[in-house]
Amino acid sequence: MARAVVGGPGYLWRGFGLIRQPGLRRYAALPILIALLAFASLIGVGIHFFDALLEWMLPTGDAWWVRWLRNLLWPLFALAVTLVLFFSFTLVANLIAAPFNGLLAEKVEARLRGESLADTGGVMDALKDFLPAMFNELRKFSYYLVWAIPLLLLFIIPGINIVAPILWTVFMAWMLALEYVEYPMENHRIRFKQVRRRLGQRRLLGLGFGAAVMGVTLIPLLNLLVMPAAVAGATALWLDQLQEPTSPTDA
Repeated sequence: MARAVVGGPGYLWRGFGLIRQPGLRRYAALPILIALLAFASLIGVGIHFFDALLEWMLPTGDAWWVRWLRNLLWPLFALAVTLVLFFSFTLVANLIAAPFNGLLAEKVEARLRGESLADTGGVMDALKDFLPAMFNELRKFSYYLVWAIPLLLLFIIPGINIVAPILWTVFMAWMLALEYVEYPMENHRIRFKQVRRRLGQRRLLGLGFGAAVMGVTLIPLLNLLVMPAAVAGATALWLDQLQEPTSPTDA
């Protein structure tokens, strides 16, 4: 069991190695550029609204206790906004970069199979698949909301809210594993329901992979590389652990 959990992060580290290989670097560059633009935009939005949020949340005045309260709560608000920005960054970046992530997964799979990268699709093919890729991302987001809303409600229930952060962390690790493993599987026309079923058969492996992605997402600068690395690592995970003969229900 522990071996399965530890094996998940290994695929993310493998992904970092794959995106540095000649021939794959340019396909990893597109998601990185999109991630950089999304991150810069969200930082700008965060800076713009952060002061207004503090003014709304904290009392006004120059009394000593007001200054004390501000000094106490400001770091907490800063941390909360930072976490929201990082997770929003992941959501927005994956939504925009979805077709290019699919292309990267296709190229990585070709490299791992020893096939020529030229025999697979290109950037124009990815652009043609933009709308279907966006639809897939929205479908994953609807699945996310179905579970995220009740889990968030647990935070306000006395007693249960003690374990709510643990449950939320496990849920986010699972969602990130699904997010990235779906790219190579979608290239083989495997539906999201089947993606969940196959990853569920290796749940601990998936959770280990998703937890590693979540951890790296919180590291400044390195989080700009995590998206293509996670796509590449998830493709290797798919080939090694999740691939099985295609059935009619997967088509």
